Amino acid sequence: MRADSVGRRCAGAVCALALAVLTGCGHGPEPADAAPRPAPTTAGPSGRGAVFLAVGECGSAGTSRVAEVPCAADRAAARVLARHDGRVADGPLCPPATDFVLHIDAARAAADGGGSPAPQGYACMRGLAPPHPGDPGGGGGPRTVVGDCVYRAGGGQVRETACDGRGAEPPEYVVAEAVTDRSACPPATALYVQLGGARPVGCARPR
Repeated sequence: MRADSVGRRCAGAVCALALAVLTGCGHGPEPADAAPRPAPTTAGPSGRGAVFLAVGECGSAGTSRVAEVPCAADRAAARVLARHDGRVADGPLCPPATDFVLHIDAARAAADGGGSPAPQGYACMRGLAPPHPGDPGGGGGPRTVVGDCVYRAGGGQVRETACDGRGAEPPEYVVAEAVTDRSACPPATALYVQLGGARPVGCARPR
């Protein structure tokens, strides 16, 4: 995520990729409320429904070896909020409540035993139980939203951290408002944070 302090231009993007899970900043130019792209209509051998991990279905715990399971099952860990074809960088933003993003191609290949081809895509996942890093102030998730806290990570970059102080780094700023342009931020703004979506500028104030 990019941050510009008042009177100073900073550059850089901060996105973390861990196996099949992305937990980083927003991506792509489309607004957050853009209509989802159609999900694939072909079924593979391992999915329980017509589409592997379709919207509303649940996956087991894990980052790369995720299986589609009934949401009431003991193994169920997260529910699909949105499902898109293609690469994360090129597709629509996930909903703000997303806890993590799952690469469907990697997850499906693992579920099929590692040898079956799978279409490239991604699923926006929400955990079935707290904690929810994607919630405002939760310290994670693929998007930075109003209510999130950040700290300066050096090199003109900022990273999210939990607002309650339970993260590895203490919170230095909180995103108080999202606007379309920096000029719309209130005078108390100390940092501009790139959010993406229809209101791409986050007005952050000191904690």
